[in-house]
Amino acid sequence: MSSSPAPEPPSSRWLLRRADQAAIAALVLFSLGAMACYWIVQGGLHGRMIHIDRVDPLTVHYQVDLNTAEKPELVTLPEIGDTLAQHILDYRKQHGRFDSVDDLRRVRGFGPKTMERLRPYLHVALPADAVATQKSSPSE
Repeated sequence: MSSSPAPEPPSSRWLLRRADQAAIAALVLFSLGAMACYWIVQGGLHGRMIHIDRVDPLTVHYQVDLNTAEKPELVTLPEIGDTLAQHILDYRKQHGRFDSVDDLRRVRGFGPKTMERLRPYLHVALPADAVATQKSSPSE
């Protein structure tokens, strides 16, 4: 009988030396301590980090051009639904462009009260050929 050599026990060799492991552990503990200090300075449990509900609300001002606006843009205006938006489009198709915001009074469904509430949201831009004419003519 031949005797084969006994298998060696598996070595318990680590990837890092003991000193390297200690250095990494020290860096991790230092990082955790630094993050904890930062958290405490920023408010900790008191929640002073984010003040979303204390910020003043922002207001957005936008205006729609009566001569170029399509139905989706018109419907976004207050008090204008699908029906009034369609009336504006129909009027524009039959009579041409609006010369001023006050021309909207001629559209069915727009009274003086509705006009005053909508006026801040509406404007009438000059047509492109009128802008070109203004730029080419000398000013007096």
